Amino acid sequence: MKHNETYPIGTPGQPWDEADMQAWLTRQRIRRSYETDVLSAIEGLRDDFAVESYGTLPYASLVGRDYPLFLVKSKQWDESKPILVVTGGVHGYETSGVHGAIRFLQTKAKHYETSVNILVFPCISPWGYETINRWNPLAVDPNRSFLADSPAQEAALAMAVVEKLEGTVLMHIDLHETTDTDNTEFRPALAAREGTVNTNWNIPDGFYLVGDSERPTLDFQKAILKSVSKVTHIAEADERNELIGAPVDYPGLIHYAGKRYGLCMGLTDAPFVSTTEVYPDSANATPEICTQAQVAAVVGGIEYALKA
Repeated sequence: MKHNETYPIGTPGQPWDEADMQAWLTRQRIRRSYETDVLSAIEGLRDDFAVESYGTLPYASLVGRDYPLFLVKSKQWDESKPILVVTGGVHGYETSGVHGAIRFLQTKAKHYETSVNILVFPCISPWGYETINRWNPLAVDPNRSFLADSPAQEAALAMAVVEKLEGTVLMHIDLHETTDTDNTEFRPALAAREGTVNTNWNIPDGFYLVGDSERPTLDFQKAILKSVSKVTHIAEADERNELIGAPVDYPGLIHYAGKRYGLCMGLTDAPFVSTTEVYPDSANATPEICTQAQVAAVVGGIEYALKA
C-alpha cells in the first residue's frame, strides 16, 4: 500500500486512484447502528407525524447492504403555510446533528404545526453515521454535493424531495458538529485523496454558526446564537479573528457561499438559512448538551423567522 506523508493511503502529491479508494473503504468499520439509534426513534414518531421513505442508498455492492432513507413531516400538510426544513446527519459522524433533529421532533415540533409545515431529514448519511465518517462509501463528501448532477446520492435524493415541495420554504437549518477528528482524520484524508498538502485549522471550543454569504441575515443568526447560549458556550475567535479559517462577522458567526460550494445550506431558497456547528470534544460539553444545543438552535431560528 502506498503512503501519504500525513495519511496512510496514497502517494504524496498524487490524487487517489481506484486502488487507494478501495484501500480507504476497507479500513472503515461499523461502529454503531442506524436501525437502533435512528430508525427506531423515527418509528416512534408515527403517531404525531408522517414518516415517509424518500429513497434507498444502493451500497450493497460496496459495503454489503443498502440503506433506506426516511423523512418526517407534518401529517396535515397545508400548502398555504410556510415550510420549516431541518437536516441532520449530512456528515454522519456528527452525532448531535442526527440526535438533535430527532429530539426536536420529539419535544418541540408539534408546538409550531399550527403555523407551519415541518419537514425533517434526520439522517441524510446513514452509512456515515454507522462508520462515524464524513464521506460516503465512494469517498465523496455529501456536504459538497448539493449540486446539479450531484456526485452523492445522499444529496441528490434530498434535493429531489425539496424540488417537489408544494409551498414556500421559510427557514432551513442544517445541524453539524466540528470535532477534533476534523484535524486528526478527515482533513488529512481529504488532502491525501486530492494529492494536496494538508493544513489543519484551529478547532473552535464552543458553538458557532455558518451563515450563507449569498443570503446574509444577521439578526436571524443572532437569535439562534442567543437561544443556544442558554445551553452551551459560544466559540471565541482565534488570534486571527477567524473560526475554521474564515473571518468572524459577528461573535460566533462566519459565512460561506452555500449554493456555490454545494453545501446543504443551499438545499432550499429559504430567506432564513444557517448551519450549526457544535463542539462535542469540549471539556465543557456532553453528548446531551450538544443535542440540546441543536434543538435550541432550531427553536431560536423558528421563533425569529415566524416573527420576521
